[in-house]
Amino acid sequence: MKGRKPACKEDRLTFTRLNPLTGEIASSAPAMKAPDAHAVAAHAATAFPAWAAMGPNARRAVLMKAAAALEARQDDFVAAMMNETGSTAGWAMFNLGLAAGIVREAAALTTHITGEVIPSDKPGCIAMALKEPVGVILGIAPWNAPIILGVRAIATPLACGNSVILKASEACPRTHMLIVEAFAEAGFPEGVVNIVTNAPEDAAEVVGALIDAPEVKRINFTGSTGVGKIIAKRAAEHLKPCLLELGGKAPLLVLEDADLDEAVKAAAFGAFMNQGQICMSTERIIVVESVADAFIEKFAAKARSLTVGDPREGKTPLGAVIDRKTVDHVNSLIDDAVAKGASVAAGGKGDSVLMPATVVTGVTSQMNLYRDESFGPVVAVMRARDEEQAIELANDSQYGLSAAVFTRDTARGLRIARRIQSGICHVNGPTVHDEAQMPFGGVGASGYGRFGGKAGIDSFTEQRWITMETQAGHFPI
Repeated sequence: MKGRKPACKEDRLTFTRLNPLTGEIASSAPAMKAPDAHAVAAHAATAFPAWAAMGPNARRAVLMKAAAALEARQDDFVAAMMNETGSTAGWAMFNLGLAAGIVREAAALTTHITGEVIPSDKPGCIAMALKEPVGVILGIAPWNAPIILGVRAIATPLACGNSVILKASEACPRTHMLIVEAFAEAGFPEGVVNIVTNAPEDAAEVVGALIDAPEVKRINFTGSTGVGKIIAKRAAEHLKPCLLELGGKAPLLVLEDADLDEAVKAAAFGAFMNQGQICMSTERIIVVESVADAFIEKFAAKARSLTVGDPREGKTPLGAVIDRKTVDHVNSLIDDAVAKGASVAAGGKGDSVLMPATVVTGVTSQMNLYRDESFGPVVAVMRARDEEQAIELANDSQYGLSAAVFTRDTARGLRIARRIQSGICHVNGPTVHDEAQMPFGGVGASGYGRFGGKAGIDSFTEQRWITMETQAGHFPI
């Protein structure tokens, strides 16, 4: 892997994305600059009024066509994701299936964007609370689940009557461009669905220009906590609301009465699906001491069975991580943990983007792996004296996106779930779980706001108070 070309290269008009496994050109896309971004925002604003004025069933019909158009591009999406991100075909297919579901859920929401009549103390006054479209919504999507998260960034905003701009990831521009092509084929009016692509070194300038554009009214971003803070600060200068879904360090608690076989299956899926490159990935497994040895033995065996290989061959459950930077980061976390007393129960350091599923036991708070998001195929296992310490360890993190608890006592599990500080918690299920109709989002350094279902309506509409007087007024002056 030494001496490889960088993952992206560019010229004046376009930039190319290289396959992280082979170094060959995977795709090319327009290298837009700030003036181009401003032009796209203006174009989206021009298209907004007519789309906002369309009836809910007319918007629903176009969204349903978009879902079908996405599915019709199955082969193109799979090829693009595998080439640009090194993912397996299975992960790409899962992305496409859930993304189509997100669009259909958004279509179902169009007639649920409702208001209410609120009793007024003023005689003859009818007071209404209405939810209305905002204008141009900027959606910034990442590379790790590119179809799901690219679609999520724009589907509900469109259902609510907004026009949208999808700011594509520099790591998967073709995958994100396919989304916009499918939506265009579905019949969205010109300018309602837009995309911005840019070379990596222009990202800050382009995103800044989009946030600053007066036509852009709200921003949703999925990505790292560090970048999320930059976006939130920039948006705050214009008092523009943000929806931020950021990093995670999801804990999975295994109590003494847990079904260990079920916990092992869920932990392995949560830790190693898509090579651990999911915001909900299980990063910390907290096991009560009395069952720790038995769990670790079973879990390490499961991890060793998850072989890694060239995703193009389709013979292994694990494919490539996104780049060499991820390899170096995960290796440094393993080195630091081992140097401070931890042990590697399965896997180990990687020497290429084909990294093994790695289990590190004996992790303590002095180790970087305890706190830092790995976003790779490594998981920390730590022991807890009892339930109370397990909860304390779970909450000892700046992040709070997803979590899980395994116990045969479901009432106990629910009680513990309500004490864990996270936006999402599953009892006897994996930390990786997403459905289009669910309120998805985190707390703390994992962000704020919610995607999904009716929660998404609140994120992408403006609530207004409107009154209508039905009788003559009486005023003190």
